[in-house]
Amino acid sequence: MASRLKKILITAGPTREMLDPVRFLSNLSTGEMGYAIAKEAVSRGYQVSLVSGPTDLQPPRGVKFYFVTSAVQMLKTCKKLFPRHEGLIMTAAVCDFMPVSSMPHKIPSGKGLTLKLQRTPDILATLAKRKGPRVVIGFCLETRDLLRRAKEKLAKKGLDGIVANFYDPKRCIPFGKRRVEVHLIDAKGGVQKFQDRSKTQIAKELLRWMKGLR
Repeated sequence: MASRLKKILITAGPTREMLDPVRFLSNLSTGEMGYAIAKEAVSRGYQVSLVSGPTDLQPPRGVKFYFVTSAVQMLKTCKKLFPRHEGLIMTAAVCDFMPVSSMPHKIPSGKGLTLKLQRTPDILATLAKRKGPRVVIGFCLETRDLLRRAKEKLAKKGLDGIVANFYDPKRCIPFGKRRVEVHLIDAKGGVQKFQDRSKTQIAKELLRWMKGLR
């Protein structure tokens, strides 16, 4: 099925889960990896839909671009787009938690605050359950037990492949334009490791790898 890949859905960037009109929960994702993959995919002739959370990046030329803010918005958009594509690359760093309720006005700063949080929807697992012949690739970032945790997520979510990134704020930071080290892990347990590569180089390797996953 992968040889017939023509249309790819890519998610990128962080989500923001609003506490009030000006404050939010989020993470360190910059969107660089997803945008690099989208740009490379377009250059190879793929039709690309890019669903992105808030970033400072300009969408690559040639993509169909969809801006979202929250995990719920990203899920709604991806559920609508997914049936029209043969592949999904989920690079987005979806915030794991969101407030049970968001305040309509700015929360006064003079008092302490107790937050009640709930899990955001698992977009990747939700879409993977509906994949059929589609190729679905996830991303994960871990601070320990990288390969074990990545393989567990791959199996649990029913993915065809997962891209594993290690994060250590003192020596290994994968965010932004930095060169990175990643592991491409397929559903059969095969692992390919790439060290000291730009995100454009990783994008090339990932798209090549993706074609052989199904």
